[in-house]
Amino acid sequence: METEGWRTGVGYNDYNWILPLIKKILIANRGEIAVRIVRACAEMDITSVAIYAEPDRYSLHVKKADEAYNIGPDSIAGYLNVHRLVNIAVATGCDALHPGYGFLSENPQLPEICARRGIIFIGPDSRVIQRMGNKIEARRSMIEAGVPVVPGSEGNLPDLDAALKLAQEIGYPVMLKATSGGGGRGIRRCNNELELQRNFDRVLSEATKAFGSADIFMEKCVVEPRHIEVQILADSHGNVIHLFERDCSIQRRHQKLMEMAPSPQLDDQQRTHIGELAIRAARAVGYENAGTVEFLLDGNDDFYFMEMNTRLQVEHTITEEITGIDIVQEQIRIAAGNPLSYKQQDVQRRGYAIEFRINAEDPKNDFLPSFGRVTRYFAAGGPGVRIDSAIYTGYVIPPYYDSMCAKLTVWALDWELMLKRSERALHDIMVYGVKTTIPYYLEILKSDSFRSGQFNTGFVEAHPELTEYSIKRPSRQLATVIAATLAAHMGL
Repeated sequence: METEGWRTGVGYNDYNWILPLIKKILIANRGEIAVRIVRACAEMDITSVAIYAEPDRYSLHVKKADEAYNIGPDSIAGYLNVHRLVNIAVATGCDALHPGYGFLSENPQLPEICARRGIIFIGPDSRVIQRMGNKIEARRSMIEAGVPVVPGSEGNLPDLDAALKLAQEIGYPVMLKATSGGGGRGIRRCNNELELQRNFDRVLSEATKAFGSADIFMEKCVVEPRHIEVQILADSHGNVIHLFERDCSIQRRHQKLMEMAPSPQLDDQQRTHIGELAIRAARAVGYENAGTVEFLLDGNDDFYFMEMNTRLQVEHTITEEITGIDIVQEQIRIAAGNPLSYKQQDVQRRGYAIEFRINAEDPKNDFLPSFGRVTRYFAAGGPGVRIDSAIYTGYVIPPYYDSMCAKLTVWALDWELMLKRSERALHDIMVYGVKTTIPYYLEILKSDSFRSGQFNTGFVEAHPELTEYSIKRPSRQLATVIAATLAAHMGL
């Protein structure tokens, strides 16, 4: 679908005059997302301020930001210190703070403290974050709004006996979930009574350790669902739009590996329906800024609300590629008080895009993390290829954070060309010194099950043979590997 206004946006320039309200932004994050926000700031003539823990002293976001400040020796605690980060924003003369994703992005304390200190939080209101971060409250909100939810407990489960009774009523399999959970953590599938008894205390423990809350609830397990999410944008003037959907069904242990936009599994009628559901969900909670409404699609083609992510998503890149809308810049405009730059009829999709999360992991060894020095790095390029990365030759990937070191996004006019271009781009990108998921993705691209566009969240588990690949490198690549190994050994 192609329109005359694609990649320009009706009204895009009409609202730029409001932007001087935000002239300097503290980026309360690290890695590739911090680099992404720095680039958005540069295009908007906004000064970017980076923060870094000592292990990130030589990170790319530190090098690219206009200013950078050390937050101490601790690898993680510094990024989680709400008061300190807001103090830095105030001390450095920032107007706003962007949380990125992960870390504090869904902590309702951060926007509260920002508001008290006169700092604009680039994200939704703290009350919305708190409400949607609590899965029970989120379910209730969706039920009231008429958005379908998976059958499950009306509130938190008081004990194992209550869990066993409810499971018998709604039928196995069931899912135990942390009420304050997210990111695929604190979730266990129980196929029968014995597994429920075995997993109940485990989920309690996981919820307490990961989220500081022992509250858990239960949902009926949608067997082999497709995971479909919708990107939404909402402003403070009552405008809400969706930017179409993304298919996140290719995942391992509830962690996404690849995402596609739009979903090859939906027809136009389904696409319109799920977009309307997402807008209804956002309006029901008074949402503002960028967010994502996630759904499960069952074998009967029924959608069920799963959760709402009140932040920028890792996979926002593919939505940007098919719509031409810079979501990060739009976040900043909304936070500055602007109306949305687009009406729903202005949002057009064009072609297909796919994102590969390049993780420093060894797929042949149960995806064991592979941290260390990147001895050589060559980025992919060419038409329709985008790299969001925080690595470079000589960079040491620290063992303290998520294993994702880059994102490869590929766009093309049709599904088949996107697959072919993806294969070329995955061969183009070369990361030496650590193992990555690149060879595994090349195997997925060969799979007929994937290429057909018909897959579900059980794809990875259903195809263990895809990790049995052999790496065949052309002679020039072998020479590069040997040279890099010698250079590393000699300390060059």
